[in-house]
Amino acid sequence: MSEKRIVATDRAPAAIGPYSQGVIAAGKLLFVAGQIALDPATGELTGGDIEAQTRRALENLRGILEAAGSSLERVVKTTVFLRDLRDFPRMNRVYAEYFNLNPPARSTVQVAALPKDALVEIEAVALVD
Repeated sequence: MSEKRIVATDRAPAAIGPYSQGVIAAGKLLFVAGQIALDPATGELTGGDIEAQTRRALENLRGILEAAGSSLERVVKTTVFLRDLRDFPRMNRVYAEYFNLNPPARSTVQVAALPKDALVEIEAVALVD
């Protein structure tokens, strides 16, 4: 078995740079690239508010996880990047819909800017079999 396997799926937007949607390392851990609210079919940013963008980013994340044989329940760590930390409560309400039982560890940070002028970006590390 290779120590590094690339994950690619049409259930999430194609990479917009020189990176992979996900990488499985040593057959145990899946590292998912940061996901913004890009529509997988069009590659265009969707959702005008933080709630809609958070939901789309998490659906993109779910698509990559499932393509790799993992799931939201197997996520052990996320990092949430917000353009404005004042959006935290609204982002957090949507995030809680996806990670309601045994949520992963998480860091949330404010950043100066995100690709495509997105409001939120979410990356994850998950277990795989």
